[in-house]
Amino acid sequence: MSKPPGRKPGLIAEKRYAAAKTAKARAPNSGSTTRRRKAARRKPARPRGFLGLIALPFAWALRLIWRLTWRATAVVLLLVGIAVAYVASTLPPATALMDGRARGSVTMLDRNGDVFAWRGQQFGGAITTETVSPYVKNAIVATEDRRFYSHFGLDPRGIASAIRINLSEGRGPLSGNGGSTITQQTAKLICMGTPYDPTSGQSEREYEEECRRTTLWRKAKEAIYALAMELRYSKDEILDIYMNRVFLGSGARGFEAASQRYFGKSAAQVNPAEAAMMAGLLVAPTRYAPTNDLERSQNRAGVVIGLMAQQGYITQAQADAALARPAVLSDAAEAQAGGYFADWVMESGPDFLTRDTTEDVIIKTTFDDRIQKAAETALKSVFDDRLKEGSEAEAAIVVMSADGAVRAMVGGRRTKVTGAFNRATHANRQTGSAFKPFVYAAALDMGYSPNDLIDDSPLTIDIPGSGPWSPKNYDNKYRGRVTLTEALQNSLNIPAVRLSEAVGREAVRQVASDFGIESDLAAGPALALGASGSSLLEMTGAYAGILNGGRSVTPYGLTELRLMTDDKVLMGQEGGMGERVVSEKAARYLTYMMSKVVESGTGKRAQLADRPAAGKTGTTQAARDAWFIGFTADYVAGVWMGFDDNTPLKGVTGGGLPAAIWRETMARVNEGIPASPLPMQEPEAAARPVAQDSAPEQQQQPRQQQQPRRKGDVAERIILEVLGKILGN
Repeated sequence: MSKPPGRKPGLIAEKRYAAAKTAKARAPNSGSTTRRRKAARRKPARPRGFLGLIALPFAWALRLIWRLTWRATAVVLLLVGIAVAYVASTLPPATALMDGRARGSVTMLDRNGDVFAWRGQQFGGAITTETVSPYVKNAIVATEDRRFYSHFGLDPRGIASAIRINLSEGRGPLSGNGGSTITQQTAKLICMGTPYDPTSGQSEREYEEECRRTTLWRKAKEAIYALAMELRYSKDEILDIYMNRVFLGSGARGFEAASQRYFGKSAAQVNPAEAAMMAGLLVAPTRYAPTNDLERSQNRAGVVIGLMAQQGYITQAQADAALARPAVLSDAAEAQAGGYFADWVMESGPDFLTRDTTEDVIIKTTFDDRIQKAAETALKSVFDDRLKEGSEAEAAIVVMSADGAVRAMVGGRRTKVTGAFNRATHANRQTGSAFKPFVYAAALDMGYSPNDLIDDSPLTIDIPGSGPWSPKNYDNKYRGRVTLTEALQNSLNIPAVRLSEAVGREAVRQVASDFGIESDLAAGPALALGASGSSLLEMTGAYAGILNGGRSVTPYGLTELRLMTDDKVLMGQEGGMGERVVSEKAARYLTYMMSKVVESGTGKRAQLADRPAAGKTGTTQAARDAWFIGFTADYVAGVWMGFDDNTPLKGVTGGGLPAAIWRETMARVNEGIPASPLPMQEPEAAARPVAQDSAPEQQQQPRQQQQPRRKGDVAERIILEVLGKILGN
């Protein structure tokens, strides 16, 4: 059969096999050739000749560096892994790291049981990502660490970006932006496991500064600790620690405390605007605290809201609503009421339960927010209307009940302060004629009458070692014989000195001391004219003794103290009245005389439209201090005015601006309170002259001496009460 034309013959197996054998025979070294080709691919061809000689040492060095580098890297990674594993094994449960405060907090309640002030380090209670508002969690992540849930504790991209920003702004690579993750920040918050030791000699502030210090070595330790935390805890547990420990301004530690402090609600209830405001504090808690500058805090919160919307945590509609209705402070936080009062209570209580407490303490006080606002408003009103713009004159106000319960305290023109100089308690200033009621109290207690006559004529007293001293009246006039009432009513100096000399300076000094003037009192005849210094709180408390019928008063602000975790009252106080200083009759006479001061004397500007009042003006030498202290049937109030540097006041006396401030204060304080008559008694005895050199025979009976009260008595009593309750005595 012939083959079809144009077709190749088919392959024959035998021939194919033979061809293969022939090819193999022709290439006996084909295997070695393949190996050579592979080797050629692995090793680049070395340059030959002179260039090859030059490149040879460089190639060798590169190979050596590579071998050393990857081996060293392997060793470092091994050591880091061991360190991370070790640190992770030493970490306590996450719940043990929630509250790391070295000090406790003090929450103060007013007389009605409402919170008005906080001191110390507040901790509102442990919160978790499950119990807190989701807006809080999302605001933190959006602001501080957007890749928190995807990185391993360190964020190389964030670190590189931070270094680039720092260098571009002319700072060092570790200065300014740190690129720290939330995990790293948490490691720093717990100071990498080193708790504060109060016995170390290092202050808490120094300890915190050391924990925040940025060096390469500390950054390396921080990185290892962060990796260990990622190994030991879940992401949510790390965030739990962070949310509970971070400082958010105004003494608030953690988001729960901050939410209570600023908004008066739990962190579980906050809306996006409030969550954004708190998250915005993380960058600079004090600067952006809403209690310092609400507008600045709201602007910062707007940035956080934008980040939350950008990253999908809230919708654009929610963002627009939050920007349209920014977060505002609660009434208590906005008022920042009673800063001076709260500081005074902290100072007057035992340190271990106030300033240095390690517990969370609740203190109920005598504070009255309505009265505080009345005093602050009155001061501002008078200063705005009557004081020259730019004047640096200061003023202080104290309002209390007749038993010494302090209701309001203004320690200076700036009212929304904490830890500021308190002119009501710390300024020891000459009292001037405001001291004179104690001279008359001593005389009335010895049997003198308000109608007794005393000589207002030139007087010279020879003071041993100093020579003759001749006091003058304010107007340099003399009125002849005047009643004691007229002398006090017009604040005459010469009759006050004559009366003091008649009853004896020691008797006057004893009355003033028993009424609560604890400052050193002058030994010479100028004692009667208020040459001694005293604080406004002391003086107001002493006048409260006149109102209550002649009994001593210790001003007080604390009524109950207990631990936050216990309803048992550790200490308490029901009143500040002490021993009798002068007879009730003497106190009622003196109240009558002081009512004439307001009715037609130097204190006429203090008159109230709807109720009787009594008081006394005081102006010191060169008008460096001006006072008005007085009372109605319900409240006592004291006002001081002057310059901090003792610069003389121009055109101001106690009967001027201080009396006006007192009137404005008491008009507001007594608003809505039915008017009551003053506890006073008008004199019935006819006028009789006062002996010039000594008191009448019936007045020579010595006053019953009261034990002088010491500043430490109250604190000592409180400490003994607490120890007694703790020990079960």
